[in-house]
Amino acid sequence: MRVALVENTPVTHHGQVGVALHEAGAVIDVFRPFGGGALPQDGTGHDALVVFGGEQSALDDGRHPYLPELARLMRRFDASGRPVLGICLGSQILARAWGGANLLGQAPEFGWQEVRRLPGSEADPLLSALPATFRSFQWHRDTFTLPPGAAHLASSDGAAQQAFRIGHASYGMQFHFEANRAVVARWTAEFGDLADGMRPGWRRDHAVLDGRYGAEADAAGLALARAFVALI
Repeated sequence: MRVALVENTPVTHHGQVGVALHEAGAVIDVFRPFGGGALPQDGTGHDALVVFGGEQSALDDGRHPYLPELARLMRRFDASGRPVLGICLGSQILARAWGGANLLGQAPEFGWQEVRRLPGSEADPLLSALPATFRSFQWHRDTFTLPPGAAHLASSDGAAQQAFRIGHASYGMQFHFEANRAVVARWTAEFGDLADGMRPGWRRDHAVLDGRYGAEADAAGLALARAFVALI
């Protein structure tokens, strides 16, 4: 199993996705196009594609001119029958790739939030690994409309479009299920001012909230990551 991981920021952490891939003995190739690096080739060299989050919007083509090609690449991977996973920004790019509208600044969410599976998701290969409601970490302001033909799999109070499936096996997950407690702690240490801007008092309350929700979110995230690896 060989998997291409696309990072959209220099502070990307693979978290639970990395754990599940390493458990399966996957060969991982990391691509960093945000700094001028290449994107994966769309030949048969990789069995799946994972696109992580970033601080830019899915429409930020001026500062990040690789974004349109990344959207097309996600479509090409799916057309060849290989699974695709987009997380946070990655989900927004996936929605763009399939004709959804990106809505900038319209759905801010932050912290460990409750996400709900929607009717029909109990039969989905990925979402069926999760309970009907679960906690996952959120850090975003943007959202998107559901692309035509997509299966809507999960929602939250802050952003209706939390998870969708489209095409052969392409998944968009708005929530940061990869962000385990270690990742969240690192983000809190490195970007505390930004975190407090999203949720006043975050640095003060982080330890208490970690104790309350962190283990549940970690378990859900790893279950979802393992389900995606099984799909590959």
